[in-house]
Amino acid sequence: MVQIHNTTEPALPGLAGGPVKESRLAQLWRDIKKSKHYYFMMSPYMIIFFLFTVIPVVVSFGLSFFYFNMLETPRFIGWENYSRLLLGDDVFMIALKNTFLFAVITGPLSYIACFLFAWLINELSPFVRSLMTLVFYAPSISGNVFFIWLIVFSGDSYGYLNGFLMKIGVLLEPIIWLQNEKYILPIIIIVQLWLSLGTSFLAFIAGLQTVDQTLFEAGAMDGIRNRWQELWFITLPSMRPQLMFGAVMQITASFAVAEVSIALAGFPSVNYAGHTVVTHLMDYGTLRFEMGYASAIATILFAIMLGTNMMTQKLLRKVGE
Repeated sequence: MVQIHNTTEPALPGLAGGPVKESRLAQLWRDIKKSKHYYFMMSPYMIIFFLFTVIPVVVSFGLSFFYFNMLETPRFIGWENYSRLLLGDDVFMIALKNTFLFAVITGPLSYIACFLFAWLINELSPFVRSLMTLVFYAPSISGNVFFIWLIVFSGDSYGYLNGFLMKIGVLLEPIIWLQNEKYILPIIIIVQLWLSLGTSFLAFIAGLQTVDQTLFEAGAMDGIRNRWQELWFITLPSMRPQLMFGAVMQITASFAVAEVSIALAGFPSVNYAGHTVVTHLMDYGTLRFEMGYASAIATILFAIMLGTNMMTQKLLRKVGE
């Protein structure tokens, strides 16, 4: 018996009848054409974001390698700004230490507080929930309302805290709270925590409203027996996007403390006790006009914030596992 072998070889890619492998660029362009209406609607925001965020970040990074005082032509000096900043600027080291203290304390505490308050308020009736949301969110949208703390921590006997402590016999004479370097940093941290229930708080409220209630019924059938297990295995995984958004917002706010420090402790504060990286940046960028050096400060702050955000997002991906 004669066996007939099929000598027909598979068609090569690119030849007639063969599969054509599409490049990533062509696939991207095809997807853009397919969804062109969505990109058209996004274009105003993307143009503004690119012009006022992406380009300034890139220009700032490039400018950090130059000496530029806004009067003379920028002069390339390589890594000199960074070496001066990290090896010769003692005030920056104080500011970096204070900023990390702010971030380590106010970041996690404000993030947890935002979620806990949102979780508790979400259990209330719609009217009470709306009222409590406004009460907790109000400090963050009230402008310079934190100036009320200047009265609380006033350095004379008319200050609320001094008056109270003297009345109950704890103090014999008033303490100048905002001129004593021992108290400046804790006071700023307290005020920053008070202001922290902002956008993240609203995002968590919105996220809790979108959790599918049928998941709780399915979870009960699968062995979930209490609220903490519901929180860990159902609620938190269901609102991962809001958790990510809240983490980014809280990390950014904790590393960008400046306005509260300047308003309460002055600029500069006593022995730089309330000095942060952002106030150091403002010092060199808006007062001394050393724009290259200020750009180096901004670049380091951006790298720290970016690294912290990436680390936090990796941790949040493990929620519910």
